[in-house]
Amino acid sequence: MSNTAQNLFQFDTSTLVFALPEIFLLSSIVVILLIDVFLKKSFKNITYYLSQIAIFITALLSYSLIGNGEQIIFSGSFIHDDLAAIFKVAMMVASIVVLVYSRTYLNIHNLFKGEYFVLVLLAILGMMVMVSGYSLLTLYLGLEILSLSLYTLIAIARSRANAVEAGLKYFVLGAIASGLLLYGMSMIYGINGSLNISEIAQFASGASLQSSQQLILNFGLVFIVIGVAFKLGAVPFHNWVPDVYQGSPTSVTMFLSSVPKIAAVAMLIRLLIEGLGSLQDYWSDLFIALAILSIGVGSLVALMQSNIKRMLAYSTISHIGFILLGFATGTMTGYGSAVFYVFTYVLMSIAAFGVVILLNNKGFESELISDFKGLSKRSPWFALMMLIIMLSMAGIPPFIGFYSKFFILQQVVNSGFIELAIIAVIFAVISAYYYLQIIKSMYFDESDNTSPISSSMDTQLVLSINAVLILAVGLFPNYWMNIALSVF
Repeated sequence: MSNTAQNLFQFDTSTLVFALPEIFLLSSIVVILLIDVFLKKSFKNITYYLSQIAIFITALLSYSLIGNGEQIIFSGSFIHDDLAAIFKVAMMVASIVVLVYSRTYLNIHNLFKGEYFVLVLLAILGMMVMVSGYSLLTLYLGLEILSLSLYTLIAIARSRANAVEAGLKYFVLGAIASGLLLYGMSMIYGINGSLNISEIAQFASGASLQSSQQLILNFGLVFIVIGVAFKLGAVPFHNWVPDVYQGSPTSVTMFLSSVPKIAAVAMLIRLLIEGLGSLQDYWSDLFIALAILSIGVGSLVALMQSNIKRMLAYSTISHIGFILLGFATGTMTGYGSAVFYVFTYVLMSIAAFGVVILLNNKGFESELISDFKGLSKRSPWFALMMLIIMLSMAGIPPFIGFYSKFFILQQVVNSGFIELAIIAVIFAVISAYYYLQIIKSMYFDESDNTSPISSSMDTQLVLSINAVLILAVGLFPNYWMNIALSVF
């Protein structure tokens, strides 16, 4: 082997500490998978607890790395910074909550399998690689680890035709989107000869770019935006969202609607802000179009939904539009507002699906808005929790959902896009209708089902904390906004 090749693959072993969360999680996946093979069905709970412990320790390792500055390792393909550490902690916390809610659902519907938790851990690993990816190859590797895990998770209920159909649809459309993203990456690599994000940024900001190079760079940018928009579920790349949300088991829908959004935003930051930030004028125009279409289509089509999962799917599309508006401003405060919005959306989405799961019984899948009829009489406490969640999603003060929209709109106005802010506000008012529809069902409609809500103590406790946090965090929005700004 030549000296050049030897130098390329040499690295200081002390830098492995900055990849310790990923190394630990990967090792845990292997151990848990091996242990699960030898466990009897009556001891499958052990896999759940081991998975939760693995995620918790990974969160602690990620948290311990906050404040260590920027470290680029593995020949420039992996970066550790506060953005990576904070995003990883947020993903770990969200994943722990998701698994707490999922356990009840999985037991009820006979889906409590060791491979379910291993696939979730693999998806988390893929997201962590995406968050710390500092080369096009690493980012794409993380995305594929996540995607392959999600394809399998969506279709894990093999006896359900709609789940298998949703898995196939997500696989086919996801493969197309991945191909477009890879094509865009290959164009950018082909024109500058590097996969490294910092070298791409240096090339893209060069004043000596020829017109042909600029044209190819712009084309590559468009394909990358399409790939990211698909993963986020932005219009017009949203067709998979309602069908996959409805067809997937509710526990998978809850995971899909929340945690991967954090990783997708991280990939957006790495590729477009850190890598192609000099082309902000180009991709910001694309984001404005995607944002307005997403807010409009998501808000209007959700009005016509009777299925709660489809309604929340279109609600997600609308929320993604607001996130893209923050990035379209091209300012650091706008980026911070978008990150703040992502975190608050994940908090609200997990809680909403947690209540949906709470309504599930043996042999009964709660999927319709009408299933919420009379919830205030069956369980006044959890009806109150759902009330808080829906008011927050609608953007009613003093809940956290109001401040997330307010910070985005404030930055949109400050950037001179007053018309965009007005349009967004109009659609936000329209979207309040379908959230209030659920509140009406809970408090004003009668239901034949008067049986009390039964669930495990940990699910009830975590769901209560989750919903109360939506109000509590809303009382101190500036503190959390400053944390979101600190990642830039």
